[in-house]
Amino acid sequence: MMDSNTIVVVVLGLLEGLTEFIPVSSTGHVLLAGHFLGFNSPGRAFEVVIQLGAVLAILGVYASRIWHILSTAPHDPASRRFVLAILLAFLPAVVVGVMAHDIIKTVLFETPMLIAVMLILGGIVLLFVDRWATRPRVFRAEDFPLPMAFKVGVIQCLAMIPGVSRSGATIVGALLLGADKRSAAEFSFFLSMPTMLGAFVYDLYKNRDVLDAAAMGDIAIGFACAFLTAILVVRWLLGYVSQKGYRLFAWWRIIVGSLVLLALTAGM
Repeated sequence: MMDSNTIVVVVLGLLEGLTEFIPVSSTGHVLLAGHFLGFNSPGRAFEVVIQLGAVLAILGVYASRIWHILSTAPHDPASRRFVLAILLAFLPAVVVGVMAHDIIKTVLFETPMLIAVMLILGGIVLLFVDRWATRPRVFRAEDFPLPMAFKVGVIQCLAMIPGVSRSGATIVGALLLGADKRSAAEFSFFLSMPTMLGAFVYDLYKNRDVLDAAAMGDIAIGFACAFLTAILVVRWLLGYVSQKGYRLFAWWRIIVGSLVLLALTAGM
């Protein structure tokens, strides 16, 4: 029978997988849930490292497409350009993430009020962009121009503030820059792979001295739960946003952020 800590870890892992690829801020949700459930991981590594479990779901769902791109890149200019676009979009996160890592983990991750406010503001922005984004001119993730990809990568850095949402920032950025709703989500999926892998490796390195066997066990459980639920979300999300857009997620952010603000104001 699972103890209370394991149950919390499972809940947080499932929450991570359910929210990683929808624009509601998985890190914000996991941090807020951990706050109210009394969960505190060493160096806040758990909240970052389990995200790779969700990213592995992308590798599973898109395995054949990723293999095609990588295997044809040496002789196919279009595949090479797409790989370069992802690397260019990833570059700003490397620079900002390394420079601001300590502030992010010790200040921003420890401020539930900030996370709630970012959820609400992000929801308002998402409502606006979903309705009034420019007419799309890019309809495939592989067709993002290199300057556009780099700009999406710059916008992604906003998501280092928990509550903003990595997928939300990249999707909103892509929509504003001329992508349609499906290609914006797909580019966000592909960009998540190097971004989360980089965060995984760097965070493990930074916290190597504080992670004991118990912490690694929690991470392993959360990792597995995030992987399993993220597979379901990725398969469902593209069809949903192509038909319905992002309004549901915008309102979810606003409602959750408002409830958290009320709870924090009440001293919870």
